[in-house]
Parts: sequence; C-alpha cells; structure tokens
Amino acid sequence: MIPDLRVRLGEWELANPVMTAAGCAGSGRELARFCDISRIGAVVTKSVTVEPRAGRPAPRIAETPSGVLSAVGLQGPGIDVFLQRDLPWLLSRGARAAVSVAGGGVDEYALLARRLSEAPGVTMIEVNLSSPDPARGGRHFAADAAAAARVVAAVREAARADIPVFAKLPADVADLVGLAGECVAAGADGLAMINTVRGMVVDVDTRRPAVAGGMGGLSGPAIRPIAVACVYQVHAALPEVPIVGMGGVRTGADVMEFLLAGASAVAVGSALFHDPSACLRVLRELERELVDRGVERVDALIGAAHHTAGAPGAAAE
Repeated sequence: MIPDLRVRLGEWELANPVMTAAGCAGSGRELARFCDISRIGAVVTKSVTVEPRAGRPAPRIAETPSGVLSAVGLQGPGIDVFLQRDLPWLLSRGARAAVSVAGGGVDEYALLARRLSEAPGVTMIEVNLSSPDPARGGRHFAADAAAAARVVAAVREAARADIPVFAKLPADVADLVGLAGECVAAGADGLAMINTVRGMVVDVDTRRPAVAGGMGGLSGPAIRPIAVACVYQVHAALPEVPIVGMGGVRTGADVMEFLLAGASAVAVGSALFHDPSACLRVLRELERELVDRGVERVDALIGAAHHTAGAPGAAAE
C-alpha cells in the first residue's frame, strides 16, 4: 500500500505535508544542489522585505544543546530583486512558492502583498509577525494582538483573493490562543507556528554574549515539545483553521507528532543546516511510518491526538 500523502491547507492542496521553514533555505537555491525541490510540499522563502537589508552583524550563530541560537535578522535583497531573480528561478524548478514577508509597518506589509499578488506563481503568503515594529519601540508585532491583527488585515486586503494568507506566530507571547484568534478574525486563512524562541548564550571565555545583539532565536529539537504544545493548544481552540507546524523537526516520526497534535502540514527548519536534503529524507521516513502503521491517508492523522482516549479536553496552562 502506498499511502496518500496529500493534505489541504484550506483551499490549497499540497502533494505532501512537508515544507521548508522560512529562513532556513533562502529562496530554494541552497537546497536545489542536494534535492529536487519540486518534490517538497512547498518551499517557504526567507522573509522578503521592501528594501534590501544587511541583517545583523556577526557572529550570528551559536550552537546549543539540541539546538541552534541564531541572530541573522532580516537579511535579504528586497522585493524587487526577489521578483526579478528569485521567484522566477524557484518557479522554473517546479517548486510551489510560499513567500514569507516582513515589514517595518502595516503599509510595508500591504505593499509586499500587492507586489507578490501581481506576480504569477505565488501560492501562499506567510506573514512574519516577529518583525520589530519601530512605532512600538522595536517590539515585534505579535506581542500585541491588535497590532498583529492590523498587519494581517492589511495583507489579506492587499493580496489576491486566491492566495492564502498565513500568520506566523511565535510561542513567547502572553496569550497564544488569543493571538491566533485575532489573526483569524482579521482574515488569516491559516496559521504557521512556531517561530524561534528567544534565548541567549554567553561565551565563558570572552564573557560576552555569543551572538551579536545578545539575544537570538532558539531553534532545533530543544523547542519541539514547546511547538507541539502550541499546535495542540491552538488546534483545540480553532479546529477548523489549518496550521503549519514547525520547531525541531528532524524525522518522519516528528512530522507525525505535529500532525497528530493538529497541524495540517509541517515545516523542516534548522535540520537543513546540516542536512540540505532533510525534507525529502523526512518525507521518505514519514511514508515508511505510515506503511508500518497501516495508515492509508496522512490527513487521517490531523488532530487525532485530540480524540484519543485520555487526551485532555484542552491544553494545560
């Protein structure tokens, strides 16, 4: 038996549930030397900004136990170069292009959505709500549900109606379910979670933070239980809303865990740093897991942990 790997994110059907996570595969070129990116459910690009940005100074990366602390910032060539160079290349390889966007204000997010909607081939817009808001002292938009909702509403209004808009949420907010609900009410077609978790590493030899700027975003297996809990909690509250789960995914079994918690698709992130072909390996492992368990359709797993005897009716606080 060959299991059916197709999943739906609202009106959007994917050939399989494995995607790349934004920021871990550039615009796909980095992976194409190692695997056929057309076989991945979708390639989620690094966050695109209006203007070119240099990102943060080095050092940007520090290893941690079971994780990676990164402080790259919003580095990229800007929307003009992305549309002229990166998007056409991605589409020429047969990849499904999901584009992450980040802005310094609502108007920038809306402009990015309009520009992407004018280009052919964009199949999803992911709204990075962890971008700092200059008007609020650099706090990220997701720290304020109302601010996040304004961004999502602006993107939804500016984007073409047939392009789904997903809001990407961090875990370190006061009320994740409330934030998710506000984003959906503002027009988000789905949610992506979680972004990296804020952390710090101090170099005991130099007695200084290991990454420039001090704080960074922690990713990798160390955050997977946090991410699974977030997906479970939000799916319990908003079961009809498609979720792309991510955070420390390394294996096909990890993908199953996210699906069971309520994700409809799963993104591979930091595992790509040491294994650029990880998405296809994870996909093969997922298929074997399904065969071994006699699961005929992968979408039958979505949210199944909520219906198993003994499952909590709601996530614990």
